[in-house]
Amino acid sequence: MYIAITRQHLGDNYHGSASDFVKYLEKENEGKALEEQELFFNQTENDIDAQRVIAEIDANTAKLSKRDPKFYSIMVSPSQAELKHIGNDPEKLKQYTRELMKTYAASFYRDKEVSVKDVLYFAKLERERTYSEKDKKVKENQAYASKILELQHQIRAIKEGREQGDVPKIQEIIQALEAEAPHKQNGKRIVPGMAKEGHQSHIHIIVSRKDVTNSHSLSPGSKFRTSETTLNGEKVKQGFDRDKFYRSAEKSFDKQFGYRRNFVETYYARNLLDKDPKQFFAALLGLPSNEKQAATQLLFKAGIKMPSIPTNKAQLAYKAMMQLKKGIGKAMESGSIGI
Repeated sequence: MYIAITRQHLGDNYHGSASDFVKYLEKENEGKALEEQELFFNQTENDIDAQRVIAEIDANTAKLSKRDPKFYSIMVSPSQAELKHIGNDPEKLKQYTRELMKTYAASFYRDKEVSVKDVLYFAKLERERTYSEKDKKVKENQAYASKILELQHQIRAIKEGREQGDVPKIQEIIQALEAEAPHKQNGKRIVPGMAKEGHQSHIHIIVSRKDVTNSHSLSPGSKFRTSETTLNGEKVKQGFDRDKFYRSAEKSFDKQFGYRRNFVETYYARNLLDKDPKQFFAALLGLPSNEKQAATQLLFKAGIKMPSIPTNKAQLAYKAMMQLKKGIGKAMESGSIGI
């Protein structure tokens, strides 16, 4: 399960409205009849149109300055294993989103407990994901892509009379490079912008910076988990615990759908790998045999080049450990491992 929280983009052309982001979320509806479109939903309602989302988010900005973000976006991207477990069922994803937003509200540190009823949000299901420049498969295809582009420029120069050369011969080289590229989908070299195969359903959430009463700030962008500040002579609690939110979101999915999560799929494992790789691999060694075997299969499917998980602490030499950390880290970043 990959979850990311992002503040509203404040670029040079910033004008404060949620309209640009909502328009982006409408991309999969383009060209579809109304009955085929995926509309927004919130904690209690379905089939909410985009204009209402924009209107309510834009109107809920009292006392925020021009440069303050007016909303945050949350992307909820289950792994293919998680999607397979729930049958890629859109209704189950919506149910999960509503449970997720309860844990979001509970992650705020305030004098008065925050509940999901205090949060103004809208969510939207998307069914497609495309490859980006950051994806491992695109990166490993890049050397071939660069050479192919160079040869295509050469063919154009020959046809325009700026160079001399054998166009058919160059085209044969291009075809050979296309065949040699390590990663393909349906026989074609994987490139940025190509739609990914398999179940790719995910959720985008747009959540207001202010609560539903438009009087209190609920910012998940706080740099504090829990802190107190003095306001008008009184101590006031503030903060948002992202670690708590991510852990609770994961546990919520597992409990709601009876999903048995392997160690390498967990948010805890990702943090441990980043902060203490030696302890990560030690924990891996300590798994029961069946779980260790499942972890090996998950790592293999993620494209991590390792014959097996080290079988003893002596094999956890620093250099080998860091190479494994690098490979696993890249797989985590690209979403190859479902965490």
